[in-house]
Amino acid sequence: MQGCLYVVATPIGNLGDITLRALEILRHVDLIAAEDTRHSRRLLDHYGITTPLVSLHAYNEQGKAPSLLKELQAGRNVALVADAGTPLISDPGFPLVAAAREADIPVIPIPGPCAAIAALSVAGLPTHRFAFEGFLPRTQSARRAHLRRLKAEPRTMVFYETSHRLKSCLEDLAAVFPPKRRLVIAKELTKLNERLISTSVGEAIELFLSNPEWLKGEFVLLVEGANETESEVLTEQQRHVLELLLEECPVRTAVSLAAKITAAPHKTLYRAALSRQKKIETLS
Repeated sequence: MQGCLYVVATPIGNLGDITLRALEILRHVDLIAAEDTRHSRRLLDHYGITTPLVSLHAYNEQGKAPSLLKELQAGRNVALVADAGTPLISDPGFPLVAAAREADIPVIPIPGPCAAIAALSVAGLPTHRFAFEGFLPRTQSARRAHLRRLKAEPRTMVFYETSHRLKSCLEDLAAVFPPKRRLVIAKELTKLNERLISTSVGEAIELFLSNPEWLKGEFVLLVEGANETESEVLTEQQRHVLELLLEECPVRTAVSLAAKITAAPHKTLYRAALSRQKKIETLS
């Protein structure tokens, strides 16, 4: 019989946040694939769990996935854990999960903490629709280009950021988004220095410079989505998708598909399509 791959969420800070089911799985599987075995060992030692650990991180997961797949095919049960929170959410594990599913091995979620969801639940920003963006690109030019593509995004946006890039990230947000756009920064969630900071894109950088001690830790940034007026401006990516579709489809079909693909407002896409069509007719 084949084994099972369990995708196990672990605490993002407070060790008490682990679920009873997660503890049971970690005790009884044959092997735990961990992002950092030293980090995970502290959690396991805290609960008296002696299951063997193997390293599976961003730099070795492509090479390690086949050997773990063989373990699963041989009937051994494997748990996948990240350093904190839910695996694969801006953490390693995708190659192993994809390979297991391709091989028809059961992949079972053991749900629990997730920093993005925890921050959303307390931020006071709309949660009925949101866009998880994970970590922004490392360089300023790439970050700002990515943020410009999100400027008209109507959903609440969720980003992860580290302490050494937070200041640069806040500067880039201020350079791209309207200054009054609401911004909530969740610092060190569930840890001793947990703090939830409600501010705006334009005021955030000065607030953090005035409180330099806030710059240390791990952060979730939640940016309010564009209002209806801002959403009427298509991003470069949305416009590009629309133009590609218009080359192959009638206007109504292109607009409908573009709305589904990019989440841009249907009426904004339709106006842009008609405007493009009018320009082409004028030129011809």
